[in-house]
Amino acid sequence: MKKIINLLHLSLLCSLTSCGQQASNKMPDITLSDGITSPLHKVNIGNIVFVPKLDYQESDFLTSFELSKSNDLNMSAFFDNSLTNYLHQLAPTLSIKELYEKGNYQFSFLIDDELFYKENLHFGAGLPDQKNKQTILTIPLQNEHLGYRLWSSYMWDRFYDRKGGEKALKTGAHILKIELRAYVDNDSIVVGNVIAEGELNLSIKPPEKATKQQMAVQPIQPNSGWELSKESYDTKKIRELNRDIAEFKFKKISSIVVIKNGKLLIEEYFNGADRNTLHDTRSVGKSFAATMTGIAIEDGHIKNEHQYLSDFYDLTEYANYTPKKDKVTLKSLLTMSSGFDANDFDSNSLGNEELMYPTADWVKFALDLPMDSKKEISNTWNYFTAGIVVLGDIIHKSVPEGLVKYADKKLFKPLGITNYQWQYTPQNVGNTAGGLQLRTLDYAKFGQLYKNKGVWNGTQVLSPNWVTKSMTNYFEGTTNQSYGFLFWNQKFVANDTTYEAFLSSGNGGNKIIMFTDEPLVIIITATAYGRAYAHPQAEQIIQEYLLPAILK
Repeated sequence: MKKIINLLHLSLLCSLTSCGQQASNKMPDITLSDGITSPLHKVNIGNIVFVPKLDYQESDFLTSFELSKSNDLNMSAFFDNSLTNYLHQLAPTLSIKELYEKGNYQFSFLIDDELFYKENLHFGAGLPDQKNKQTILTIPLQNEHLGYRLWSSYMWDRFYDRKGGEKALKTGAHILKIELRAYVDNDSIVVGNVIAEGELNLSIKPPEKATKQQMAVQPIQPNSGWELSKESYDTKKIRELNRDIAEFKFKKISSIVVIKNGKLLIEEYFNGADRNTLHDTRSVGKSFAATMTGIAIEDGHIKNEHQYLSDFYDLTEYANYTPKKDKVTLKSLLTMSSGFDANDFDSNSLGNEELMYPTADWVKFALDLPMDSKKEISNTWNYFTAGIVVLGDIIHKSVPEGLVKYADKKLFKPLGITNYQWQYTPQNVGNTAGGLQLRTLDYAKFGQLYKNKGVWNGTQVLSPNWVTKSMTNYFEGTTNQSYGFLFWNQKFVANDTTYEAFLSSGNGGNKIIMFTDEPLVIIITATAYGRAYAHPQAEQIIQEYLLPAILK
C-alpha cells in the first residue's frame, strides 16, 4: 500500500502537462487544509484502504474481502492536501467558489487491471468545507446498515448495478482497484494525476440456489377480502420470477399482487413481508393527495382544481413574492407544472425536497421559493414534492376535521381499509409528499377503485369525472414526461405488444399500476430506496414475467 508514496509526492510537484517541471513551479495553496492528521495518515499518503466499518483502526485494513449482498465495504483515501488545493493546481485562475462548482474527484474502478467504470463526481457530492479542508476521504461503498445513503453509495450502485460490475465480478477471485484523481470542468475537462489508489482482492462465491419452496407459486390464504380469480396464468413464469427474487437477481422486493377483472389472481410476499405488513411506498402516497383533492371538490369544500394559491394564502407574506405566484393553480400542483423554481431531480435546485425536510415549516419552504421566469404555469413539468405538501395543507385547511380524519371517513372506510399509517409534517398535517403506509392488498383496492371509475362495492367513492381527469396525460407533445393528476403515464412492452398504464410510483421501486386497456391492476412493493436498479427492476418484472404470465 505504501509503494506509490514517492510517486505521489513527485506528481504533486509537477504540473498536469509536464512532470519534468521544478518544484518551484507548484502553485501555492489557495486554502488551508487539515494537513497530516496522524502517524497512520502520514504512512498511508497516496493510499486507498478498504475497511468493513467506518470507525476503524489499522488492524481493520482489508487485503481480501468476500463480496456479497450483506457484507459492508467502506474505503478511506489518504492525501497530503485537500481537494480544493488539488483543483487549484489544475485551474489556478479560479476562485475557491468556482473550484467547488466546477470540480471534484474522478473515480476510476478497475477490475482485474482493466478500467471498467469512470465517474467524474457531480460537484454537489461533498460539502464545500470538506473539500477545502479534508485530507482523508472516508466513505461507504456498499453499506446496508448505516440508515442513510451517501453520494458514494449511489456511485457504487452505478458501478455495481447499472454499469455491470456485478456481472463482471463472476464467481471466483478478482482484483478491484480504485484510483482517485481531481478534475475541473472549466469549458473543457482537465484531469490531474492519481492522488490516491488502492487494491482489494475479492472473492465471489457462487450465488445461492433457490429452493423448491422459494420458487413455488404462493397459495392465496383465506380471508383476503377479495373474490379469488379462477383464471389461469403461466405458473412457470411466476416460478421463474420467484427464483430470481430468491437468488437476488431482483433485490429487496417485498410483495407482488395482481388483480384481474376485479379479482385476486396472484398474492406473493418476499424477504420477511406478509399480508399484514405496512409498506413504506414513499411517493406512491402523492396519488392519494390527488384522490383527496377530487373528493374535497366533489363535496364542495374546494371549488375546483382551477383555484389559485392566492385563494388559500396571502402570498405577499412569503419571500420572493411576484404576481405570477398568485396564479399558480391546484391543477398545476397536481400536474407538477406550477412554475416554481424547483426540481427534485436536480440536486442544485432551490426547491429540491432534500432542502425542505430539515426546515421547521415545509409549506413555508415551498411558498418562499421564487418563481422560475422561464417556466410557464401548467406547461413546464418538473417534479416538485414540496408543492404536494402545499396541496395537502390546502386540503387539510378546507375539509372538516382535517386531512387525516377526512381521508379515513371518505376514502379508507368505504374501501374497508382499517390498517394504515400516516407520516406527518412538522405542523402535524398528514404528509402528502409520501410515506403513507398500507398493506399490499389495500394498495390494490386503491388501484381497483380507479379501474372501477371511482366505484367500490356499489358505492361511488370518487367522481368518475375526476378519475378521467386524473388518468389524462397533460404533457403529450410538450415534454418528455407523461403525467396526469399525480399519476405517471407509462407504456410497457411484453409479448411484442405495447400496454399503456397509469401508475403511482415511489422510491424503492414501489408501484400501483392500472392498465388502460387491460383489466389489470398490479402492485409491487420494494425497499430498494435510493438504488439505481429499483425502478428498472420493477419494470423488468412487469414486462418479462408478470404480463407474459397473465396475458399469455
